[in-house]
Amino acid sequence: MHHTSGAVAGRPGAGPAIALSLVLVAIVCALTGLCYAELASMIPIAGSAYTYTYATMGELIAWIIGWDLILEYAFSNMSVSVGFAAHIVDLLNWLGLNLSPKWLSPAYLPLGLQDLAGNTIYNPGWHAGFDIPAFLVVLLLTVVLVRGMRESARTNNIMVLIKIAAILLFIGFGASFIHPSNYHPFSPNGWTGVLAGGSIIFFTYIGFDSVSTASEECRNPRRDVPIGILATLIVCTLLYVGVAVVLIGIVPWQSVAGDGAPVVNALRRVSLLPGGHRLHFVHLAVLLGALVGMVSSILVFQLGQARVWFSMSRDRLLPEVFSRVHPRFRTPAFATWVAGFLVAIPSGLFDVGTFAEMSNIGTLFAFVLVSAGVVVLRYKDPQRHRGFRVPFGPLVPILSVLCCILLMAGLPAKTWLRFFIWLAIGLLVYVFYSRKRSEFYQPATPSE
Repeated sequence: MHHTSGAVAGRPGAGPAIALSLVLVAIVCALTGLCYAELASMIPIAGSAYTYTYATMGELIAWIIGWDLILEYAFSNMSVSVGFAAHIVDLLNWLGLNLSPKWLSPAYLPLGLQDLAGNTIYNPGWHAGFDIPAFLVVLLLTVVLVRGMRESARTNNIMVLIKIAAILLFIGFGASFIHPSNYHPFSPNGWTGVLAGGSIIFFTYIGFDSVSTASEECRNPRRDVPIGILATLIVCTLLYVGVAVVLIGIVPWQSVAGDGAPVVNALRRVSLLPGGHRLHFVHLAVLLGALVGMVSSILVFQLGQARVWFSMSRDRLLPEVFSRVHPRFRTPAFATWVAGFLVAIPSGLFDVGTFAEMSNIGTLFAFVLVSAGVVVLRYKDPQRHRGFRVPFGPLVPILSVLCCILLMAGLPAKTWLRFFIWLAIGLLVYVFYSRKRSEFYQPATPSE
């Protein structure tokens, strides 16, 4: 929500129409999820988009997606880590501990930093400081991952229930403090703002595609996979829209632009108003639920990022050291530490919006390749077994590609430039290093 409510860093935002942005993104994710499910069902193992494309579309496309996934996972976690730090600051404030913002905020703040009264703490741009909570949470969870984390369905379910309870608590108690005037104008920047909002808020849906990886385990994949994907997206969208409507209703949308913890800070503002005292402990409960949710998110995506490094190394596309496992913990320790520092250091320097934009363009580009791959493989390998087939022939994949490109078009030019630089670096690494170490590499033999 924090970077899509108003005009942010020169980009039009959705304003209260962020609810429409969330629905738009859900539709795009539904189209892409169905494509992902078909690709996943073509090989009988679970894995990431890198694994599937390596087995179905070849090494070069797999390299591009793997390099892209590193970008997606890393910047997504940088964004979440900065948000986690903002929530830690709010928790300290709730406890009456007011520490120096110098070590609790990123060094780069494109919108500056203000207190609740609107007083300027830092002007837009760089300042001498470092976001220590964002840095530390990544490193602490990296230690957990190196030592080995046994994820159970029960633990995961408990975390999900805590997150849902926090969301429902916010919606239920916040609804009584809504001011209808905050919804006017509903869409201050029209369709351009809605599209830009969807382009940034997209990263909140990252991870939905994991439902599609279970296609081989379904009794009836053709029925169960689309139901699972669509049901997941419908529930998430209803919760997200509920939060957006209540958040924009209780505080002016301009006040949440650039905020790394918009929901809890909105609750804090309202709790200080006459009659808002009953939100004091609701604020704490929502805050703790959000922290639990962010910790679980960082863990999952740091684990996923390290596994991408590991898989690419195992396929000889990256140095062997990335696929070495710890002799005691049996985890890819080196890859996990590299992923940890790759996320932790930038998390202390940059703001949440910069990270969200890079995560989104990386994710959307991967979705474009996956969706296009479904069409290509329908023609190149029509006889291959598919546990699930996208309905309506090539129509759904083509719509998915077009919608993803549309959302990518809503991102700033500087984000595109950074993305192309990242891809160019990846292709140089592939051409001059990875390709020559690949098991498929055949050196040219001198002609006699």
